[in-house]
Amino acid sequence: MIRKAALGSAATLITGALSAGLLLAPPAAAATTRDNGVPEALGVQLAAARAARTGIEWKDCPADWGFAAPIQCGWVKVPLDYAKPFGKTIELALDRAVSTGTKEERQGALIYNPGGPGGSGMRFPRRVTTKSPLWVNTSKAYDFVGFDPRGVGHSAPISCIDPQEFVKAPKADPVPDTEADKSAQRKLAAEYADGCKERSGEMLPYMTTPNIARDLDVIRAALGEKKLNYLGVSYGTYLGGVYATLFPTHVRRMIVDSVVNPEQDNIWYQANLEQDVAFQKRWNDWQDWVAKNDASFHLGDTRAKVEAKWQQLRAQAKAKPLGGVAGPAELIGFFQGAPYYDSSWVPVATAFSAWAAGDEKPLIDATAPDMSDIAGNVASENGNAVYTAVECADAKWPTSWAKWDRDNSKLHQQYPFLTWSNAWMNLPCATWKSKQSKPIEVGAQHGLPPVLIVQSERDAATPYEGGVELHRRLAGSRLITEQNAGSHGVTSLVNPCINTRVDSYLLTGKVDAKDVTCGPHAAPVAPAPAAAKALAEAPASAFPAQEELPAMRQARPYSAELGQKQ
Repeated sequence: MIRKAALGSAATLITGALSAGLLLAPPAAAATTRDNGVPEALGVQLAAARAARTGIEWKDCPADWGFAAPIQCGWVKVPLDYAKPFGKTIELALDRAVSTGTKEERQGALIYNPGGPGGSGMRFPRRVTTKSPLWVNTSKAYDFVGFDPRGVGHSAPISCIDPQEFVKAPKADPVPDTEADKSAQRKLAAEYADGCKERSGEMLPYMTTPNIARDLDVIRAALGEKKLNYLGVSYGTYLGGVYATLFPTHVRRMIVDSVVNPEQDNIWYQANLEQDVAFQKRWNDWQDWVAKNDASFHLGDTRAKVEAKWQQLRAQAKAKPLGGVAGPAELIGFFQGAPYYDSSWVPVATAFSAWAAGDEKPLIDATAPDMSDIAGNVASENGNAVYTAVECADAKWPTSWAKWDRDNSKLHQQYPFLTWSNAWMNLPCATWKSKQSKPIEVGAQHGLPPVLIVQSERDAATPYEGGVELHRRLAGSRLITEQNAGSHGVTSLVNPCINTRVDSYLLTGKVDAKDVTCGPHAAPVAPAPAAAKALAEAPASAFPAQEELPAMRQARPYSAELGQKQ
């Protein structure tokens, strides 16, 4: 199904780029050059000119992709290395649902990235076909376009470990008891980094956010759009910020939701440490809510009692994994849904409550890997591989284990929920076997239209300070704060104060004269005590539909090896 478009000659492409005015590169883009190649700014202009000339051949999606008509799929060819635009290319998978409005109402294409890094945006067009009420007005004006970023899904996917090995459970408890535990996890992380190099080494140097932003500009050109309309969530906000820095005059509308802190020293080691603090705070929020609703969940009427019950569950699962598969690592992977999304508060609490009442099945069903789901396991491993590759390639990481150990040991004392799990997930970057770049300085003071920034005040995955920092760096931007709330992915929630402003911005380009603070969306409602047991028996409802959520980071070690009995 991959369409092989012919490549034009250098002279033809340069002439085409000149005629399209594409060689008038923004200064920030022009500054980047790679050895033995053309400036990357020129490379992206040549690739965009080629894509504009070629366009996209939209067809019915392959049957195994899971996207039925009227959603259509297509491909866009991009250079692997923008310093070598006539060298090796890869193809990016896209899909779209065309706008539902009249010809006069249509304003172009709206491109989406859900986060990760490593998340696929291909579900985004379903918001049109399912007539999602939050997006009805916008879908009249825009084609909704999703894509798999480089390395993800159908777009030259990368891998670091056999997928079936990756999903095996149980794995070792992320919280180390001894120096031997730490050594074992360090060994796993180094082996994972080696596996990335062995299985995907050709792609690794080019798995950077600036390259994904360049890909986004080529997609814009292939769609026939003079300027970009973009919605980015979570990591997609950093991608949006980098795009706005490299191509400020190419932006028409941009919404960034749940913002990664773009501070240069913050990408990515420090950002993950700050995330540990924010996750603990939101975990505490959830425990307070569970305690308030003790009549439904019977887990304790104070946060301390709920925490004690969590520690009891962890200890039991460490001594004897639930169902032979759910140890502390798997439980953290499930329970971290509560700090991520308010919509997970009830399902997570209900499964926890069922365990406390003697029924392990909901937790086992929610955490056990499905070894027969080959495609799902491939996607899970691929998402983790891209997460690691992008964060490791984007910036230089500390290589001293003493620093990692000191920083995470100190944090764990006050913020134990996610700290060590997060550390092991990112530790491959300490022994990364491929090029690590210096992050670009995100910011645009000229040529960028107003960017709309949406951020909840108590977001765990992307702490509030990130939204404030990006707002400071993007001249003319506006910040909408959802006060006293902490769900990740605010634009997917029902909050009229926010929803009406998102609609207005996408439809008219208008923003408020100053920043806005909105009240929180509706809080989760605990089930009546009699209904709690029935809900616990429906673990498939544990998380909301993924097309309405940003991509959630994986929270698992990288091999089944340490999860086996020694």
